[in-house]
Amino acid sequence: MTSLYVTSLNSGSNGNCYYIGNNEDAVLIDAGLSCRETEKRMYRLGLTMKKVKAIFISHEHGDHIRGLEVLSRKHRLPIYISPGTLRHSRLKLDPDLVRSLTAGISVRIGGLSVNSFLKFHDAADPHSFTVEDEHTCIGIFTDIGKVCDNISTHFKRCHAALLEANYDDVLLENGRYPYHLKQRIRGGRGHLSNTEALHLFLSCRPAHMSHLFLSHLSADNNNPDLVRDLFSKQAETTNIIIASRYEETPVYAVSGINASYLRAPQTLGQLTLF
Repeated sequence: MTSLYVTSLNSGSNGNCYYIGNNEDAVLIDAGLSCRETEKRMYRLGLTMKKVKAIFISHEHGDHIRGLEVLSRKHRLPIYISPGTLRHSRLKLDPDLVRSLTAGISVRIGGLSVNSFLKFHDAADPHSFTVEDEHTCIGIFTDIGKVCDNISTHFKRCHAALLEANYDDVLLENGRYPYHLKQRIRGGRGHLSNTEALHLFLSCRPAHMSHLFLSHLSADNNNPDLVRDLFSKQAETTNIIIASRYEETPVYAVSGINASYLRAPQTLGQLTLF
């Protein structure tokens, strides 16, 4: 049985980019880091841009598209982006590299199937994704204002998931943000709180979920230790990882109900995975 490999290259309001692939092909979900920083972090992990065959864009906010123009142009990578997102992004993309993204229509990238579906967020046409092969499903569930049927249905299928846990209710309420911004964050089209994310995890987690990446943590209204402790107490057999806003995570191999942690870039090289 083959594995899918996943890492968060960065996750937060300062930039979002996630790598998911198999031994031959990979995709990036969002491109919120500069091209140079994306390349640098992948190199440190033993990953190569030669494996990346496409970039999928969730929505037009800058922390998801900041590096897209240069990254796509330099590496001649097709961009899957919805018409509404493209229109509001104001990016100057090579028309030959733009592919239309439509919710509910699967896109085949080599041995990978990328599925997109609509979500609640304050953007023009926001999408979440699953990336899967015949054995394994990995979900990307960030920038979500509230849990909907789309999110819960796809979450139940995942062997691993990147799930937003953006803010702690108390830290947000007592923090320095103005009232209108607090309302935007927690108003149903902003972000998921730790409590909301935990409820989704506990109510929809499949027995085969081996890894949960807690993602898009707020620098001001959350704390990695707080959210790790909250989830770890009820994680059971699921490995809890914090997707940092400052550095890449290690690469994790996820294969059906079994998953393994690739401990160092040299391990990747020895296995000639990338």
